[in-house]
Amino acid sequence: MRLRSLAAVSVIALACARAPAPRTARPTPGAVPADYFPLAVGNEWIYRDESPALPPERRGNERTVRIVERTADGYFKDTERGELRSDTACLHDRTRRLLCGPIATGTRWTSIVSASSTERYEIAAVGEAVSTPAGVFEGCVRVRAHNRAGRDADNVLEITYAPGVGPVKLETFSVVGSAVTPQVRAVLRAYRVGGK
Repeated sequence: MRLRSLAAVSVIALACARAPAPRTARPTPGAVPADYFPLAVGNEWIYRDESPALPPERRGNERTVRIVERTADGYFKDTERGELRSDTACLHDRTRRLLCGPIATGTRWTSIVSASSTERYEIAAVGEAVSTPAGVFEGCVRVRAHNRAGRDADNVLEITYAPGVGPVKLETFSVVGSAVTPQVRAVLRAYRVGGK
């Protein structure tokens, strides 16, 4: 997984079970994964890189992700070469299921990305409030994904989706034994969805 897949925000490494306790609320009744990532040609997100692994002078770089076309088989292609589609059960790219229903804390699923790699996903929290340079977003859903990196090591990714907006925060961690090392952190600085 890598940051450029943030566009599709589908692909990056993963986050930790020792994250701060979230402020949670009940999910919106009838909410489906598509409610948390609006897919339409022209939608655009600008993310600021605040990765703790970077030296302070290199933090703050931005990456713009824009949906540029819809493919014949229904995927929305972006400027970072990501492709996403939403169906009744899940939001997914061509390899992974990134957000699946029901939208409730504890919902789990897996994605087999290769013969030697299976990613385990869960909805870690619903109803969170998340503050980013683009604003404060209520009712967010945080998804945590784990990918085994060795006998006692995991890569962890957390993506937080805001309803009607899409991914607003992405963090990755390396977990070796009980040691957690933050790697990537990207936050939403600006966005344009649905002509807004």
